[in-house]
Amino acid sequence: MRASRAPHAEWSVVIPFYNEEAFLAATLRSIAAQTKKPARVVLVDNGSTDGSRAAAEAAIAECDGPAVIILREPTPGKAAALRTGLAEIDTEFVAACDADTFYPREYLAKADRLFAERGETLAAALAFGVRDAESFAGRVARAKGAIAARLMPSQAHSGGFGQCFRMSALRRAGGFDPAIWPFCLMDHEIIHRVSKAGAVAHAYEFWCSPSDRRADRRRVRWTLAERLLYHTIPKEGRDWLFYRWLGARFAAGGLSALNLRERPWDARRAHAARRSGTDSSRDA
Repeated sequence: MRASRAPHAEWSVVIPFYNEEAFLAATLRSIAAQTKKPARVVLVDNGSTDGSRAAAEAAIAECDGPAVIILREPTPGKAAALRTGLAEIDTEFVAACDADTFYPREYLAKADRLFAERGETLAAALAFGVRDAESFAGRVARAKGAIAARLMPSQAHSGGFGQCFRMSALRRAGGFDPAIWPFCLMDHEIIHRVSKAGAVAHAYEFWCSPSDRRADRRRVRWTLAERLLYHTIPKEGRDWLFYRWLGARFAAGGLSALNLRERPWDARRAHAARRSGTDSSRDA
């Protein structure tokens, strides 16, 4: 029989953010609306220069949600920010969330159900990222992800926006640490390490909706050949894949995790605004 847990006391949420003024409040409102209430939400400001912190404080004030703390991590990079936030966690489970992602009301409840159903051997539950989960395209995307996860169960078939962990397994794996992996694809690398501590689960009904801003992934993505090797190499060979082969290739190609801090959509927006202003001047 599964041991009972104190209600609403076993989950925490960690959200690192960097210049997410436009999205952070909505993300926090979606966390505050969870049917499975977390014991604590830890926000980590990773050097924001916009109004992100003020937006977070305003959202916290208006939401009747869990206790929230805001920390600062001056070392740039999501891994450093997550490491700082996770140091504050003392619950059994944690959801690592992105500041520009919508989490449906049942998000934590569905994650909790996966851990309850799979038992102590489950180390991580990963949510599919889809913009409109109930549309035809969203259902197809989730079905394809679920099939891939069944065929390749120890791999990540989602992104860092939707990762939930058993804290004991995450600690045994070494946690998020830029000294271990300073490159892009941190979401896949952490699951590689965590999968050594237990099973990884995906589920068709477990999803969230990340922002679609990052459509241009050229500075943060791997090649087709690298993806194919990741999906085909046996689990026993993935240490070599990440720490010998991919690490060297990413270092040579400049695929640092800090590339995630680049915001090409801001440049595109500014360019569009300038063009609009120029066109208006011509019309006048």
